[in-house]
Amino acid sequence: MKLNCPLPFEDNEKVSLAHGGGGRRMAQLIQEVILPHFPNGQVDNIHDGVILKFGSERLAFTTDSFVVTPPFFPGGNIGDLAVNGTINDLAVCGARPLYLSCALILEEGYPMESLRQALASMGAAAEDAGVALVTGDTKVVDRGKGDGIFITTTGVGQVLPNARIDPRRVKPGDSVIINGPVGDHGMTIMCQREGLTMQGELASDTRALHRETEALVEHFGKAIHCLRDMTRGGLASVMNEIAQAAEVSITLKEQAIPVNPPVHGACELLGLDPLYVASEGKLAIFTEAGTEKDILALLRETDPANQPAVIGAVTESRGAAVILESVLGGSRILDMLSGEQLPRIC
Repeated sequence: MKLNCPLPFEDNEKVSLAHGGGGRRMAQLIQEVILPHFPNGQVDNIHDGVILKFGSERLAFTTDSFVVTPPFFPGGNIGDLAVNGTINDLAVCGARPLYLSCALILEEGYPMESLRQALASMGAAAEDAGVALVTGDTKVVDRGKGDGIFITTTGVGQVLPNARIDPRRVKPGDSVIINGPVGDHGMTIMCQREGLTMQGELASDTRALHRETEALVEHFGKAIHCLRDMTRGGLASVMNEIAQAAEVSITLKEQAIPVNPPVHGACELLGLDPLYVASEGKLAIFTEAGTEKDILALLRETDPANQPAVIGAVTESRGAAVILESVLGGSRILDMLSGEQLPRIC
């Protein structure tokens, strides 16, 4: 998978927050700096995890680090965010999550009660998902040399027999479905940082998505071409990554994309686009045409809190592009995020 990137790095260039934002600069860092040092790795298809063959089984393997600030926020905290985020990376590979590891980096002076609270949330999230936390590591750095608490989680899952999830399977004619409103997590974190109070409840949507993905794979099998959770870079960045991997265009209908009113209001106030804001409990589904009605029904049945919607379709193209059709009838290119809208939101 090759994403369109800016000009090559200069020798004196330094890492910036944008290199961790899930957009164009992060893709450049991965392709030009990180991957060349691992020529024997299985990284030809960049997804949220890798599928490994182990005898007759297929295993999904993923790892993720969480540096969110503040670490406690409405709707969750860094603990359940770490568990749910890693479970979701396995889930969108078409896998049933089984085991997690947990590595903690703690700063000297971090309150023990806050640590207990984060760990309790991790344990509760893992138990609710039926996943075992089986190993880990702990390091402590000097006061002032960290930022309270960072968590790295690694996950292993068993790929479901009917799963054929791969961004390269996306093809013209596919429909694009999401399971609910976008941007809740990112705007919750931003409002907490800025001390903003919005009309209406604003809370992170962090939760595990494996029950939805398992139901989709079991009922629709190969008709589900690709799944992706919409974290850093939001819906827009995910659509661009998949369009470039599959070498197709994706057309989205702006009026069909659900955004909760508090998220919309906060984005307007801060001058942000909700389509680039992270969600932690939302799923993008690329599926064969004709399955839309049944998928919407299944998502509602699996979790009544879901508000699924068909938001667009895949079209043929000589070059990968994401096109947003506006409410007023115009259209514009929805490009990949170049800078960093919201640093450290996960």
